[in-house]
Amino acid sequence: MFEIVPLPAFKDNYMWTLRGPRHAAVVDPGEAGPVREYLERERLELVAILATHHHPDHVGGIDELVASRRVPVYGPKGEPIPQMTHPVGADDCVRIPELAAEFSVIEIPGHTRAHVAYYGAASLFCGDTLFACGCGRVFEGTAEQMYKSLQKLAALPDETKVYCGHEYTLANVQFALRVDPRNPALQERERRSRALREQGRPTLPSTLGEERATNPFLRCLEPAVIDSANDYLGARISDPVRVFAAIREWKNRS
Repeated sequence: MFEIVPLPAFKDNYMWTLRGPRHAAVVDPGEAGPVREYLERERLELVAILATHHHPDHVGGIDELVASRRVPVYGPKGEPIPQMTHPVGADDCVRIPELAAEFSVIEIPGHTRAHVAYYGAASLFCGDTLFACGCGRVFEGTAEQMYKSLQKLAALPDETKVYCGHEYTLANVQFALRVDPRNPALQERERRSRALREQGRPTLPSTLGEERATNPFLRCLEPAVIDSANDYLGARISDPVRVFAAIREWKNRS
């Protein structure tokens, strides 16, 4: 088995490092320096890189990492990641034998055209599609694509640990409370997340059970979320894709 270690990057990114006694893989290395320092300090050999999408803050460190050691670079088919050696898509499997790790690939377009997630060992590496109590912006896809992608992830087991790309939780919770203010699970999540950040600790991983209970973008069929979307639009809607699009636009403007 392997341990999952967060390596902070930039202002609020996490690069997730999967490590065993002697080997490691890294998910979404936006910059190389922290990864190289960690590998050298822990005397670990890099054996694989997994990218969820092509944005520079998720792939910017790959060039430097593979310059010193050629390793497999997995990433979504059809996205411009020049260093990618193993393009992957729906139902593909990524195996990292040195870590006894195996991940299934889930296609989750919306944030980017061909964004993917990696799911295995009760862990989900979902990049910028699903955040703790939020979701990514819809840059290259459509609201319908993003909603369907989130529904794919929401169908995974409750105990699935969610390893997303950014420490956005407190800001996301603040927005979620505007959408779903009477949700006691969400109120408790705010208290817990604030305490973690005050201690300098990550709020991640969350779990999919927690996301289904508190994340408004996974709760577009809930009456409270529908009512808030209607209040924002000044119109009556109930279709979950339209509800999702409304609260995503609201979040963009907030």
